[in-house]
Amino acid sequence: MIKSELVQRLAEKNPHLYQRDIEKIVNAILDEVTNALASGNRVELRGFGAFSVKRRDARLGRNPRTGEHVDVNEKVVPFFKTGKEMRERLNVQDG
Repeated sequence: MIKSELVQRLAEKNPHLYQRDIEKIVNAILDEVTNALASGNRVELRGFGAFSVKRRDARLGRNPRTGEHVDVNEKVVPFFKTGKEMRERLNVQDG
């Protein structure tokens, strides 16, 4: 699902709200999560999961096309860990 599909589904479930207002709300939430991560903070949404950042050390990599060794700089990457409720919903066993 992409962001526009999310906005559309929310608009369908909430016909009393304007789609443009729903889009502003979704953008505001995503912006706040992004800003928190950029500041090095963790964002936890109970039942859904937690967003955090992890630091990857600099390393010596390899160009897959040429096989040449290249330096890869240290970087910070986003990380998401699912919450217990989401894992349970995704792993429902029929029977």
